[in-house]
Amino acid sequence: MRIALCTISFRHHLVSIGELARFARGHGFDGIELWGVHARNLGPGDHAEWLAAYGLRVPMLSDYLPLDAPLEILTERTAELARLAGSWGAPRLRTFAGTKGSAAASLDERAHVAQRLRMAAGQLADQGLRLVVETHPGTLADTTASLLDLLDAVDHPNLRVNFDTLHVWEGGDDPLAAHARLSPHIDYYHLKNVRSRADLSVFEPANVYAAAGRREGMTGLFEGALDYAAFLKTLPPQAEGSLEWFGEASFSVLPTDLFRLRSATAGRRGAGALHAAR
Repeated sequence: MRIALCTISFRHHLVSIGELARFARGHGFDGIELWGVHARNLGPGDHAEWLAAYGLRVPMLSDYLPLDAPLEILTERTAELARLAGSWGAPRLRTFAGTKGSAAASLDERAHVAQRLRMAAGQLADQGLRLVVETHPGTLADTTASLLDLLDAVDHPNLRVNFDTLHVWEGGDDPLAAHARLSPHIDYYHLKNVRSRADLSVFEPANVYAAAGRREGMTGLFEGALDYAAFLKTLPPQAEGSLEWFGEASFSVLPTDLFRLRSATAGRRGAGALHAAR
């Protein structure tokens, strides 16, 4: 399995992209998932060639397409992100499926999100890029059933899924069952864990983005409520994903999680059960 670190893990650090590249290479990561705001601040350039010199790549540029904005703004933002993705050689762009959860969205709102995602998927296909929507609360991808309905409504082969295992569980679905249903659409994985269901609020965006936000309850990948040792056994060896760490001590937690992930997936495949503390 190819594993990247995320620049969002270092959102509150004073660190350069060069330092992150050296850190990633030194600890055996395969790439660096680039947060959109970081890509915009770094600007265009021959970044893919530079990063390849470290033996690394950018597997995904992660941003948030303004699906509710006027069409010309969405088109311009999509084009901008496509150019940045091209500079880094990233094959896919991550976005959220709107800004409203499936239980709160009206039929018209669902149709609007589907139509905008279809347009963006087509625009990116013309640039040789894939569009992936992330399983995430507060969006139309907050449950497996809603996400499958959305994929059917969009009906575009260039729209894929970023399977965030924790958020799938947060939405009330069993990750293994959800994975089986979504498998034909999955293009990428986000991997993170939490101490218990009672601690899920630590992943609310306002808390994550706050420099003084609460980090208690965020755990290493193999120390929380989700049994990743079992889940990882079910993934194909060619799977790609990122360790999405939002807590403290990024420079020590990430290498430890990567080492344990490599150990858990080395030469092992097969079915398993994902048991989570309720």
